[in-house]
Amino acid sequence: MSKAPVAINLRDKLALFQDHWSPKIIGDFNGHDVMLVKIKGEFTWHAHPDTDDFFLVLDGQVTIQLRDGNVTLNPGELYVVPKGVEHCPMAAEEASILLIEPAGTPNTGDAATAARKDRI
Repeated sequence: MSKAPVAINLRDKLALFQDHWSPKIIGDFNGHDVMLVKIKGEFTWHAHPDTDDFFLVLDGQVTIQLRDGNVTLNPGELYVVPKGVEHCPMAAEEASILLIEPAGTPNTGDAATAARKDRI
């Protein structure tokens, strides 16, 4: 007997954790991780040499700092950082974002410094 399909409630998933900069995998999509992350403050400057970086803001305001200028995102807005482009996400106040990236992609672009991704 197979399981009945169940929708993923983003608010319910966000309520399960408080930590910042620690991606939580909530689903899989064609070999990609669908993740929620709470952020506050500045991350680290980094690039992903082989993948684009998808950011969709759910709550708060997020600035994607780029060497050529910044992109500020509000709830419901998204930005895709092209592969190889150095960037640094930041949020003055807590914000929640949805990320989609190939499974196993380190969030810093370097497996040695990446945060562990937990499945919730």
